[in-house]
Amino acid sequence: MPVQLLPASAAAFAPRASSVNVVLGSKVEPWLTKTLKRINKVKRPLNSVPQHTKCLTETLSSPNAIWILASLMLPKAPEDKLKKDSNPLVEAISNYQLIHLEAYIVHVDMVLRNEVAFKLTPDTIESLIEYHKDVHCPNTKASTYDWSEKDQQCKKLHEDFIQAINKFVFSTHVTALEGLEEEGAGELLDGRSEDVKNAVMNLYKPLLPPPPRIVDVVRQPPLLPSSPHNASMWSQPTTPSSLPAPIESWRVLPSSPSVASSGSASPPMWASMGVSEVQMPSPTPAYSTPAYSAPAYSTPFSSAGYYYGSTLVSAPLPLPSMLAPHCGVSMGFNNFGWDRYQEYTTTM
Repeated sequence: MPVQLLPASAAAFAPRASSVNVVLGSKVEPWLTKTLKRINKVKRPLNSVPQHTKCLTETLSSPNAIWILASLMLPKAPEDKLKKDSNPLVEAISNYQLIHLEAYIVHVDMVLRNEVAFKLTPDTIESLIEYHKDVHCPNTKASTYDWSEKDQQCKKLHEDFIQAINKFVFSTHVTALEGLEEEGAGELLDGRSEDVKNAVMNLYKPLLPPPPRIVDVVRQPPLLPSSPHNASMWSQPTTPSSLPAPIESWRVLPSSPSVASSGSASPPMWASMGVSEVQMPSPTPAYSTPAYSAPAYSTPFSSAGYYYGSTLVSAPLPLPSMLAPHCGVSMGFNNFGWDRYQEYTTTM
């Protein structure tokens, strides 16, 4: 779409020009010729493009060439000051006013964009500004909460509306000129008035409060499962932080009735008991003590020397390889031979 080119008279706060800017194409549309013949009381020749341009320019430049684009029914006072009446008709007449949106044509383009541009009259602009100040601002101010800069924000809102309504230019298709009447006045046809109403009412902006401040929420770090404050029936059991030290393989004796395992957490009952305290029944008379030769070790082996209570002493223990060849031979345990262990199996 080509860029819209408007004359200086369409700018904000610009006065109405004495002549309207009209640009026609090389061929005049039949509907335009018919419209110009209908509105002119005095018959004028309309046989060429320049004749159409001159007739249309003089008609639209007349001081009486004021168009009514639309009409707005607006309240006369803020909501808290409206009158109440049992008769709806009386209440409507007392509280509402009809504002006609009057405008004049500033530009006709039938070459690039095929559109006509309207600008509101000073009286219409003044009426809309008064409504914004006396009604719209109090209503939107009452509908929002209070903050420190609310009055300044409302004042700025009104100033922005003054600028916007003075810059307002309504553009529509050039066929809107079919609503042209005598002396250049006219009304919009084909539902274009609704477009004007929506465009004007969109200029009435609400008063927006400032956005809420973002507050950093300090969150407490989650407690560990071992914390007593977070204990619950769903808490998982904790793994012990330290494991028992591994047992060296050379300290473990072979499985023998005479030696207890050094890696056992609880030593057997006889580990802390003296040999003299062990009461063993005498063997049956049918057996006699066999003679035996002296073992490789002349000193009888006793496990009581390596234990003091339940604490393991630092005396060296024989290796399993040193004890394996002598299993079943007569290693004395204070004159108690383990080679006769089968005789006491049932008793123990």
